[in-house]
Amino acid sequence: MNPKKLGGLDNHRQEPWKQPLPEFIARLYAKRFGKDVPDIVRSIEDTIAMKLAKKKARRAAKAAAGRVPATGTTG
Repeated sequence: MNPKKLGGLDNHRQEPWKQPLPEFIARLYAKRFGKDVPDIVRSIEDTIAMKLAKKKARRAAKAAAGRVPATGTTG
């Protein structure tokens, strides 16, 4: 292999998947959402906790309305 020709193999403009993965993901995010970073950055744990809290609140509201038992079991 000739080291002088290796630069020609790196054609990231026509083949964007050849970019390093973090750069490729950042480029796709910017293309889709029109910005570099999200407005609110949340961890996975925070997102899961928010979803569980929302689910519990919905179940409590339904139980208060008398549709579904608060324990989540139907029967």
